[in-house]
Amino acid sequence: MDNLQNEQDFSRIVREHKSTIYTVCYMFSKDEDEVNDLFQEVLINLWKGLQNFRGESDVRTWLYRISLNTCISCDRKKRKRKTIPLTMNINPFTDSDDDSRQIQQLNRRISQLGPFDRAIILLWLENMSYEEIGEIVGISTKNVSVRLFRIKERLKKTSETTKE
Repeated sequence: MDNLQNEQDFSRIVREHKSTIYTVCYMFSKDEDEVNDLFQEVLINLWKGLQNFRGESDVRTWLYRISLNTCISCDRKKRKRKTIPLTMNINPFTDSDDDSRQIQQLNRRISQLGPFDRAIILLWLENMSYEEIGEIVGISTKNVSVRLFRIKERLKKTSETTKE
């Protein structure tokens, strides 16, 4: 494949799936700068992997796999480094209505999950089938079902303990 075709394919993929990539990145960080850094890392890895993409799976499946693997790797590296984030304790974009608060609360609970479970719940929230989720994260459909059940139970328990 020539370089011009690669650039065109890459541009099309990014244009069509930009929000999906951003959603995956957002599930691994709520800090805007860090999300943008993750997004850039994903784009770099997509570009590097484009020439090896053989079309044996759906582009969306390939894209999710690269996005999740990139974010999980970055998350592991971040956890190994001991850093103290600088915060202003001000977020001009915070909504204060009930729906927004519930979404923020769910996001906080999900962020407490491990990276692999976070990836599975993200894909489930994206309305992907168990088969698609399994293909993306590399586990069986039955394992997806079991893990999702356990993740949902853990999120419910977290919800119940925060109400008390």
